[in-house]
Order: sequence, then structure tokens, then C-alpha cells
Amino acid sequence: MRIDKFISELGIASRKEASRAARSGGVTVNGAAVSDLSRHINPECDVVSYLGRVLEYNKFVYVMLNKPAGYVSATDDKNLPYVTELLPEEYRRRELFPVGRLDRDTVGLMILTNDGETAHRALSPKHHVKKLYRFEAAEPLAEGAEEKFLSGVTLADGYECKSAVLKLDEGRRSGTVELTEGKYHQIKRMIASTGNRVTFLERIAFAGITLDESLKRGEWRELTEDEARQLCSKE
Repeated sequence: MRIDKFISELGIASRKEASRAARSGGVTVNGAAVSDLSRHINPECDVVSYLGRVLEYNKFVYVMLNKPAGYVSATDDKNLPYVTELLPEEYRRRELFPVGRLDRDTVGLMILTNDGETAHRALSPKHHVKKLYRFEAAEPLAEGAEEKFLSGVTLADGYECKSAVLKLDEGRRSGTVELTEGKYHQIKRMIASTGNRVTFLERIAFAGITLDESLKRGEWRELTEDEARQLCSKE
């Protein structure tokens, strides 16, 4: 791999910026300054430094974001703030995108990556990836709602949802829903089918990965090795 491509793929700098740094001795390979960034290296073996920072090569990046309300699940939007704006420029340069969508007013766990194959697999209906949401409703849910969700809710447009697990808190105005689908506004529509309305919705788990409670709204971190392994699992 060319040195300039190596640096740009990590999102550290553009090729033009890397060339400028190299001319002033800011790029080294195995301790020796290099000015020709078209030179090829082995990312697995060679040690590349950029402006004194040793660069570790990782082809794919996996990020956990605690999405705040008001942001759309997109990489660009002319009118509304979008989730990738919450990441540093270094990560935006790596063209991360959200795995799935959350409504603009829905908060909580969102995974962002540049690994298209893993994202596609995680969103494929045949893999039945579980998602867990916490919700609050305008009124207590009616008796029998748990059984209705388990047997498969029929939405207003006639769509028959797959079985979902509804667990209600005391008072029946809040609880969790675990499901394996991701239809448009699905949980809101499922709750609406009971004659009620969602007033708050937060995703707290996705594909076996739980939202880090230490992350405030709008904060993020990279997935741990175990979390990334869980996301990338082909099972």
C-alpha cells in the first residue's frame, strides 16, 4: 500500500496534507523520514509515523454513539443536523455511516462503521439481529399487550410484525421492547396499535451490544474488541 493512501485511509490527513508534512520531515517509516509518499509499505509490518504520531492500521472502524434527539441517521443533510457531525474530522474522513436508522426524536445506541459487509449482514432480516428499546407511553398499556406483542402485532397498514417481547414496568406506562425487525417507526406504530402513544424512545442494545451508560447524549467511543467481534459475528 502506498504511504499516502495509508495515511488518508486512516483519516489522519488528506494526501495533499500528507505530502506537505512529508516535505518538512513529518512522515517517517521505521524511523527514517520519507519524502516520496508513493512508496509502498506493508501496513502489518512497517511502522509509520505522522507528525510524531505512530499510526496503527485498521481497515474498518466501529463506533458506539449515544444519539441525542434532533439528529437524523444520515451522513449528510442540508437542513438538519446528522449523526456523523458528532464525530471528529478524523473519523468523518473515514466515511463512517450509521448501521440502521433511528428516528430524529429517538435517542440511544447507534453503531457507525465503514464496514459495509458487516452493516448489511446486521440489517438483513434473515439474521434476526435483536434490538432492545426502552419506551415511555402517554397512558398505561392495556392488559394483554404483552401477549399481543408476542403473537405478532398487526399495524394499521396491515403489516404483520414478527413476535416481539414486551416487558412493562409497574404502572404499565413504560418498559422495554425487544424485536428483530426495523420497520419505519415500528415501535411507535406497535404501541399505537394498542390505542396508545410513545412519548419517549431509546435504543439500549443492538446485536448483543449494550449502550455504554457512561456515554452522555452525543458522546461516542470505539467498540471494544469483544463488541466488534460480536457485531461482526456471522452467526
